[in-house]
Amino acid sequence: MVELRKRKAAAETAPAPPTKKASSVKSATSKTKAAATGEQDISANGASSSAKVAVGNTIDLEGFGGEVETNDSVKTTLKTLVDESKAGVVLFTYPKASTPGCTTQACLFRDDFTPLTATGFSIYGLSTDSPKSNTTFKTKQNLPYTLLCDPSATLIHAIGMKKAPKGTTRGVFVVDKEGKVLAAEAGGPAATVEVVRKLVGVSDAGAGPSEGMGDMAEGSKVEKEIEEGKMDAQEAEQSATANGESEQKEDAAAADVAADVADTAEKLDEGVQA
Repeated sequence: MVELRKRKAAAETAPAPPTKKASSVKSATSKTKAAATGEQDISANGASSSAKVAVGNTIDLEGFGGEVETNDSVKTTLKTLVDESKAGVVLFTYPKASTPGCTTQACLFRDDFTPLTATGFSIYGLSTDSPKSNTTFKTKQNLPYTLLCDPSATLIHAIGMKKAPKGTTRGVFVVDKEGKVLAAEAGGPAATVEVVRKLVGVSDAGAGPSEGMGDMAEGSKVEKEIEEGKMDAQEAEQSATANGESEQKEDAAAADVAADVADTAEKLDEGVQA
């Protein structure tokens, strides 16, 4: 009897390696292109950590930067502010209300408020301060514009002015009615105002420093040193105390000289009478 043997099944062929999805390839290509051209992928709410607005970009104002609050505790958005403006919005950012450098910056925008808004732009200050702090700041400095409060820094981050980990970079951001970014740069108090002056075509004729600006400039220097870690708050206070004591000593010395002159004059008078 012949025994029939079963043939061995043909060895199964190894599965072909999966091909990369077209979307992944497209994404990688897009990232490479963006890196080469400098283009940024800007999300509507500005949440992307790598996104940074640049002059010439057109942003989607719907939801951009999230919701902020005015110093009068009114909720608003950048889109609402732009819609309410005639030509667009100017946002100048500052680290802390009522500090020397921020006071200088706010007062410069105050002093140039009329010419800077003549072409239809609306000006707003923007910081992470509370409505109470910003209201005090606005009232004390007699500011003619609204201050925006962004404690979570969503709008500040969206316009590229957030400083890690929780700070705010001093700067200026300008956007027109169509969402086109006209200015977006960091700078000192005077530099931020100058950006807007050039944008709206304001000449330098008649421009002058505000009252007390010299003292503010000196305060701004101390503030900058504190921010950069060159001086801590205690050293700044000691410096201010030392300056005050020096001025008092100078006043006392001047008073002593005046007293000596008076005594000498009195003795001369007595000699003449004798």
